[in-house]
Amino acid sequence: MTREAGAIEETLGRLRELERVIGDLEATVELAREEEDDSLVREGEALLKQAGETLDGLEIATFLDGDYDDHSAIMTLHAGAGGTEAMDWVEMLARMYTRWAEDQGFRVEVLDRLEGEEAGLKSVTMLIEGPYAYGLCSAEHGVHRLVRISPFDSSGRRHTSFASVDVVPDIKDDADIEIDPEDLRVDTYRSSGAGGQHVNKTDSAVRLTHLPTGVVVTCQNERSQHANRETAMRILKSRLLKLREEERQKELAVLRGEQHDIAWGSQIRSYVFQPYTLVKDHRTGEEVGDVGAVMNGRITPFIKAYLARKAAGRRAGTPGMAHGRSTPQERDPAQRR
Repeated sequence: MTREAGAIEETLGRLRELERVIGDLEATVELAREEEDDSLVREGEALLKQAGETLDGLEIATFLDGDYDDHSAIMTLHAGAGGTEAMDWVEMLARMYTRWAEDQGFRVEVLDRLEGEEAGLKSVTMLIEGPYAYGLCSAEHGVHRLVRISPFDSSGRRHTSFASVDVVPDIKDDADIEIDPEDLRVDTYRSSGAGGQHVNKTDSAVRLTHLPTGVVVTCQNERSQHANRETAMRILKSRLLKLREEERQKELAVLRGEQHDIAWGSQIRSYVFQPYTLVKDHRTGEEVGDVGAVMNGRITPFIKAYLARKAAGRRAGTPGMAHGRSTPQERDPAQRR
């Protein structure tokens, strides 16, 4: 109830902010007419932009009506094909999502981080905490493709790299997922990377394997084994919930007599740095030419376009729209992780 109340208060706060900005805009327009002051015109343009951004946020909120959309999100990024270049790409994406989340007023906490041998990250798991964080972040689930001239290639050749983004709701307060201790294999080992003597000299890192499903979760970011196990269990429950929901969607598709790709692991977006700059979402066709702005966290247009498409699919009763149906080109096995 506290979480739901917080989400409602967030929406009411945005409505009040929109009312205030519109009131200021009306007053500024009136003054600009009377005084013919260019500075008032510029102020009015800034207020109009602010009102548009606030309205966008409210519009996006209308798309978030799923069972777990109002929860916080657990996001995991893995390097795919591309070696060191792909690991660098994971670190770039982690920075992009962190900046976006902070702009949304969300709190970001790194739960697990595995450094690459030369540069970048092999994988990273982050908790993005705030109302409707999962509903928004779910739009980023899939494989992200990078095309650029690699800084790790002395010949200056262009490289293509892939990273997968997995998003599950944080269900720490959900009693619907129960795990039998006999279904778990628990392994402990020494953490790697930065963290001080205590982290690197004790078996504080934890790996949980859920035997019935084969789902594996690791956590090594906390200082104690107990804390790492609690965090790993929290992530495992969230992933099992997501797995159960995906199985339910598949069953519904069979009952409807339709076959469709739920886009698990499919390439959803390309980020091209050379020979031109373009970020394109293959599910919606949304494009942004300013790749620098996108890498600094300006990904809301992609999220909005995907959620609008998903909502339209639900209203039309099209199961393939629930996850974003890919084209034959996007289903190329070579582009899967």
